[in-house]
Amino acid sequence: MINTLPNGRVFCTIEKEFVCEEVLMLECFYPDVYISSTYQIDFQKYYDSGYRGIIFDIDNTLVPHGAPADTRSIRLIESLKKMGFQILLLSNNKEPRVKMFNDAVHVHYIFKAGKPGRAGYRKAMEQMGTNEKNTLFVGDQLFTDVWGARNTGIFSILVQPIDKKEEIQIVLKRYLEKIVLFFYQRKCKGEKERW
Repeated sequence: MINTLPNGRVFCTIEKEFVCEEVLMLECFYPDVYISSTYQIDFQKYYDSGYRGIIFDIDNTLVPHGAPADTRSIRLIESLKKMGFQILLLSNNKEPRVKMFNDAVHVHYIFKAGKPGRAGYRKAMEQMGTNEKNTLFVGDQLFTDVWGARNTGIFSILVQPIDKKEEIQIVLKRYLEKIVLFFYQRKCKGEKERW
């Protein structure tokens, strides 16, 4: 919910059942972690911290847009399953695209998920048998992946897109994402300097 204070500052309120605070409007889109690649994430650290489910976006998170599962993504998902994680692919794509990828990795999946809406994220946790406190989300887009995870109360990890060639509607969103990431990185730098 968007609110404007008398002094003109704009705030976004996240539903109180998940987060009991108001945050600056841009902070609604801030990931919990921002890292260069899915393949650089220390998943063992998250498992040791009590996380048991991972929801992944597919395109530009695990493989280039439209690509089938490759050796690297297959190995990653196999290692995560051996570690003890439940895995689910959450995509706004149609079933043929999601199924093509999933045929190589054999995990739960939801197609036409309606991200950033909460329903897909909630259904994902239900299928995995996890909850907001022990589920991670990994994706490459702020305004769908991260915003949806954050509004559902899930820890979010934003990764840089694998492939720079994208559909026009995503290219346009990337320009807006740059603005949000500028302020996010400035905030992170300021917090590091205080320590």
